[in-house]
Amino acid sequence: MTEAQDRIVAGVELGGTKSIVLIGRGRDILVSERLPTTTPAVTLAALRQRLAEWHEQYKPEALGIGSFGPIALDKTDADYGHMLATPKPGWAGADVAGALSEGFGERVAIHTDVTGAALAEGQWGAARGLADHVYVTVGTGVGMGIIVNGQPVSGRMHPEAGHVRVRRMAGDDFAGACPFHGDCLEGLVAGPGIAARVGRPAQELASDDPAWTFVADALAESFAGLFLTLACGRIVIGGGVGVGQPQLLDMVRAATVEKLSGYLPFVNAAEVANRIVHAQLGDQAGPLGTLALARTVLD
Repeated sequence: MTEAQDRIVAGVELGGTKSIVLIGRGRDILVSERLPTTTPAVTLAALRQRLAEWHEQYKPEALGIGSFGPIALDKTDADYGHMLATPKPGWAGADVAGALSEGFGERVAIHTDVTGAALAEGQWGAARGLADHVYVTVGTGVGMGIIVNGQPVSGRMHPEAGHVRVRRMAGDDFAGACPFHGDCLEGLVAGPGIAARVGRPAQELASDDPAWTFVADALAESFAGLFLTLACGRIVIGGGVGVGQPQLLDMVRAATVEKLSGYLPFVNAAEVANRIVHAQLGDQAGPLGTLALARTVLD
């Protein structure tokens, strides 16, 4: 282990239905507990109490928080670390970072759970050894964690690249299912979008259903744009739709190469299997991501 990997840190994965609080060293989770996500007052108090109980025993040096969003991440803003407008009742405006940071001083890192998972895949999973990669989760929504020079990207807030509109495949007139943007990437390829397109859940579709061609094309359009703008070393796909349909990966790879038309020498037919891959950490990506976030604020 590197020196940073050998140090003990704490993590909180704040999810829409459940939360996990943990202590870890490297990728080893020393202790963890799962709690229901209810109201901000109850949930954050329970998480804070568990952190306080473990603090004396384990003496964690930093805290990483991976949260559902959207979250304010600009440290110059008064609402830094607060939940922004969210469909989860009662959580808009909740001071997530402030409620959990007691005992850690300035050594608190907060980002989306997707970005935490991106860091974890970079340290221990499908993007290990790469300084630049993108983690894309395709499930009930589409989230992206963008890692550049080993650090997560955030500006005024975290990337919301799942809501970027993509060029549509010829003959595809589906309106999309995103309540904000209709046919943005999320509205086309996330589970609710697929279900709205075909009239039944995505998991019920056969692997050769024509709907997958539309999904693969939209993902490839997005991935081609990511390679062109970020020149990232790898795109890692996770989520129930992203990894639950084995045929989808090769379809996306082929379509991405076709869309790039030979323009990028590092994304061609010979290289694409190394550039677009499935995630490796599964349901451990979230918890491990909080530990990876914590290490970004160690000296």
